[in-house]
Amino acid sequence: MDLYRPITIGSLKLDGNLFLAPVAGYSDRGFRSLCVEQGAHFSFTELVSAEALYRNPGHYGLGGAKAPVPVAVSLVSRAPNERHYAIQLFAGEPEAIYRAALLLAPLRPDAVDINAGCPVPKVIKNGAGSALMKDPARLGKVVEAAVRASRQALGDVPVTIKMRSGWDSRSINYAECARVAVESGAAMISLHPRTRSQNYGGTSDWSHIADLVSRLGVPVTGSGDLYTPEDAQRMLRDTGCAAVMFARGAMGNPFIFSAARSLLETGAWEPVPFSQRIAAALRHLEMLAADIGERTACLEMRKQFCAYTKGLKGGAAVREQAVHAETIADYRQVVDDIEHNLYC
Repeated sequence: MDLYRPITIGSLKLDGNLFLAPVAGYSDRGFRSLCVEQGAHFSFTELVSAEALYRNPGHYGLGGAKAPVPVAVSLVSRAPNERHYAIQLFAGEPEAIYRAALLLAPLRPDAVDINAGCPVPKVIKNGAGSALMKDPARLGKVVEAAVRASRQALGDVPVTIKMRSGWDSRSINYAECARVAVESGAAMISLHPRTRSQNYGGTSDWSHIADLVSRLGVPVTGSGDLYTPEDAQRMLRDTGCAAVMFARGAMGNPFIFSAARSLLETGAWEPVPFSQRIAAALRHLEMLAADIGERTACLEMRKQFCAYTKGLKGGAAVREQAVHAETIADYRQVVDDIEHNLYC
């Protein structure tokens, strides 16, 4: 069985099965563009508040009384090379999801994804994110609301959902939640097999992904602890999932997509030199600055730059420089210093 293969999600047909996950604070349009360039077949925006979007659509460049704000506009807009992308929404109430999804028509997303996995307190306190898994019936109604909006305004694009294994070790209910989601119209389930109480600690239980594959008639995408091309190969082989979704493993390393494809197709892959990763970081910054302005982009890029330089010899000193960078010129100086140290 070929591990690298096309995938169909409802009406959406994709050429391959390597996805970029929605990662809060990292999945900006510039980064998604770099990942697509390296072979990501499907990319997801970071989570967007459905309630904030429908209450103030102008903030997201979707009309309304207030003028568009670049940061929010970039959050939901498609990158120029992004052939297929999904906008991820979060809310605890079906009506909020419905009203927000209706407004997405001008953006022409290829899917609407529901966040049922975020463990962050400010998300779950309103019944959204992983809190939805405490109430499968409400989760189903949220999916139904998104499906209704998709049929009415989005050309019936698929609705997908990303979830965790459960709230805690005493309530592992991913199978029930996935069943309800599919019965409510979800065309794909993405599973990060950790509980909310685990946050991002411990290890993910890939057997939950395999179990879900055996239960469902829609594609199951696996996420969790995918840091190398070999991890992707192993997850696809051992769980039978239709696709893999890189999250933290792609941060600072968009090249993981081309490497994973190479491994799946040829059995081998070559790591890129650090010079290419650093060059990608600078391109990322320049795209981010074009979207949200240089000052804001330089502040946002500090954490991203830490990811790009992970594993670099002398990386701690580089990161110390980067966290004080305030202009693109400052970052270019950091890059120049790195290249000098790499080649001298």
